[in-house]
Amino acid sequence: MEIAAYMAELGEQARAAATLVARSTTAMRNQALLATAEALDAARDELTMANIKDLDKGRENGLDPAMLDRLELTPARIDTMIEGLRQVASLPDPIGEITDMTYRPSGIQVGRMRVPLGVIGIIYESRPNVTVEAASLCLKSGNAAILRGGSESIHSNQAVAACLARGLAEAGLPETSVQVVKTTDRAAVGELITIPQYVDVIVPRGGKGLIERISADARVPVIKHLDGICHVYIDSHADPEKALAVAVNAKTQRYGTCNTMETLLVDEEIAADLLPLLAEAFSAKDVELRGCPATQAILPQVVAATEADWSEEYLAPILAVKVVAGLDAAIAHINRYSSQHTDCIVTENFTRARRFLTEVDSSSVMVNASTRFADGFEYGLGAEIGISTDKIHARGPVGLEGLTSQKYVVFGDGHIRT
Repeated sequence: MEIAAYMAELGEQARAAATLVARSTTAMRNQALLATAEALDAARDELTMANIKDLDKGRENGLDPAMLDRLELTPARIDTMIEGLRQVASLPDPIGEITDMTYRPSGIQVGRMRVPLGVIGIIYESRPNVTVEAASLCLKSGNAAILRGGSESIHSNQAVAACLARGLAEAGLPETSVQVVKTTDRAAVGELITIPQYVDVIVPRGGKGLIERISADARVPVIKHLDGICHVYIDSHADPEKALAVAVNAKTQRYGTCNTMETLLVDEEIAADLLPLLAEAFSAKDVELRGCPATQAILPQVVAATEADWSEEYLAPILAVKVVAGLDAAIAHINRYSSQHTDCIVTENFTRARRFLTEVDSSSVMVNASTRFADGFEYGLGAEIGISTDKIHARGPVGLEGLTSQKYVVFGDGHIRT
């Protein structure tokens, strides 16, 4: 297969399909999603057999148990894929919404209309269910999509793609509205991220190495985040019970997610009283603590933190702990070391909470709530394509609205400028 020609063909087909998807009705797009759900339900045996091929190949290639688990399509995960399609179909359609209409002194009316981005390229690893998630969100928001999954899930993704094609056809939309790349050649990724004439935006979902490579090489705008170095700061005005609950949940509810706390900051005024309670709670969860000298003075059993620990995304039961000299020091530490994903303050002081919200430069900033809430579903977006720490266009969890843009619309009645 000549990769450049193949990817150009996919791009050309996606660009043509994007025009038809953008002008399709909400009912058509919802029908495509619901018909795909039915196709997945009817193709359970085919999906399972394709997935077994990927799992067998993965074991041969030495994939670790965690990767194999992410790769597996269990009956429950197929159920979740089907339910996800139905949920996205039930979400409000953002396309065509006109807002902020105002009359200008000239007599014209000016407003903004929400429109699709066009063609979205999504590059992801391992989990075949991402194929359905990505396709459903792109389609619902009026976009065409080119999906490039990991080589380890090629058979599973093609089985899912067949169901998507059936759903699109039943709704009268072109099957090229959602295309799943058929080759495992890594050169396909290089082509996909460098064809701005066909692709409007790239969304990488995977490890830091993948996202760094795409960010460095892409000639197409990228919606992404690199790390999830999330902080919880316990202020001297915090309720100890709330602080304990929020900090423990932020770290231990799940270890391997980008919105898991990796550094805990504690105000020096309350550190001597609160740190022993926190240490006991984390010890019960088998979390290793790495502390600054002030932390070690209170908790001698804690491992010494190094400079590297403040910039580390552990994705594991390890937590960096630092005692800080108040709110200013906490904000300064977060703005230096945070990956601008999600950061939280625990406090009963409204003024301090407002300062934290204003001055911490992250895509999600929280007061008295676990960082684990930084998620599209929890934010009421219905679903998410990923998290963005960029400052232009989408920021934070990216749902349907994040896969759209706005254009100005002007209404007049023969108005001319004088």
